[in-house]
Amino acid sequence: MNLEKRDYDAVIVGSGPNGLAAAILLQQQGLSVLVIEGKDVIGGGLTTAELTLPSFKHDVCSAIHPMALASPFFRTLPLADHGLEYIFPGLAAAHPFDDGTAAILDHSIQTTALHLGADEREYTKIMQSVTAAWPLIDEDILGPLHFPKHPLALAGFGLKALTSAGSFVNRFKTKQARGLFAGMAAHSIQPLSNLSTAAIGLVLLATGHMKGWPIPKGGSSSIAKALSSYFTSLGGTIQTGLYITSLDQLPSAHAILFDITPKQLLQIAGHKFSVIYKWQLERYRYGMGVFKVDWALDGPIPFTAAECRKAGTIHLGNTFEEIAEGEILSSKGKIAETPFVLLAQQSLFDSSRAPQGKQTAWAYCHVPNDSTHDMTAIIENQVERVAPGFKDLILAKNTMNTAQVETYNPNYIGGDINGGIIDLAQLFTRPALRWSPYKTSAKGLYICSSSTPPGGGVHGMCGYNAAKRALKDVFGILV
Repeated sequence: MNLEKRDYDAVIVGSGPNGLAAAILLQQQGLSVLVIEGKDVIGGGLTTAELTLPSFKHDVCSAIHPMALASPFFRTLPLADHGLEYIFPGLAAAHPFDDGTAAILDHSIQTTALHLGADEREYTKIMQSVTAAWPLIDEDILGPLHFPKHPLALAGFGLKALTSAGSFVNRFKTKQARGLFAGMAAHSIQPLSNLSTAAIGLVLLATGHMKGWPIPKGGSSSIAKALSSYFTSLGGTIQTGLYITSLDQLPSAHAILFDITPKQLLQIAGHKFSVIYKWQLERYRYGMGVFKVDWALDGPIPFTAAECRKAGTIHLGNTFEEIAEGEILSSKGKIAETPFVLLAQQSLFDSSRAPQGKQTAWAYCHVPNDSTHDMTAIIENQVERVAPGFKDLILAKNTMNTAQVETYNPNYIGGDINGGIIDLAQLFTRPALRWSPYKTSAKGLYICSSSTPPGGGVHGMCGYNAAKRALKDVFGILV
């Protein structure tokens, strides 16, 4: 498909949440902005489809969105006016154990802590501190490295967050608190012995207490539709069905922002970059991949622990030690027989997802990058372990290995859904060590994907920060 021949102030390549966030901020300043999407539908990982049976709606990639409500940029947008409605499960998350009990993430810190036995006081102290500091530090945490607005508050958080999850968890004594924190920290998709893995655990717990872990009604595509609707209401333009492989395909623009990872950026614009910048992008590291399963079910998952039947998200993996061992194995290129499994059961709370009396479920586990090992039976065994009878409910299923995940979304290199490993070495310097991580070495070219700070998640802050940089550099506009 060919583009209309006209000039734009800015062009965005890729319509994931970061690309759309960048486009919106630029358009809000009165610029003429074009978004180009390779697929026929916008959204990147924010897509919903009938993957198994007719009328069973599955989120193809992202499913639960704790960071969407926590995003300093998204919360300023009138997305409800453009059709976005969030549903809040009774519990944000639950973590079942082999003995039939479960730890929970409730909106209330106190209610969550009550399920943690001897760790009630310690958990309460930690999370009251983090949630009190969050409104002061959220833009610093979700942005590039810079001098913070509230340095003492950020330092207090950093002392906790920059440690490894394996070290931080020693603050707790009970399997309930240790297991709950393991499931949260495992969202970092790296060994829990790595420095800074405590950060994602703390942030996800804090967002659960402050905002909840919402489910977008109708599917994750509802977020993309609302973002694109707001963008076009401002006068923005979207072109779908055009996969960009060369700068020559793009119309004339003062600024071009790429919602893609370094691998694709090198293919498209590598010839424009300095030797040093190109060298850094070539050495950018991708992390573990995911193997994903979607199920059409004949009824709700029969979890032994009643708390799990009230939660939108379930973390499977039993103890901290078991989850940590699985993450280490996957990072070393091995297959874990009892991996950490992230499961979402959206249709329990959103009846539009499945026919009456039926349910859908969504799950993935971490695997070595580029692995095509079939993890279906392993994942189903992990569910059956805490929900006997689950397998009998399966009407149909759809699976995606790392190669299929990357084929669906080329940003997920080797199945890495975080746009590159977010370890300490790539936390603030992703994708390259530069004064601004969003600015490439070529004039007018920027990267705005999850390969820039703050990394993966549906929050749009990578795109927002990149657009702020482009506005200042190219258009002399400060926001």
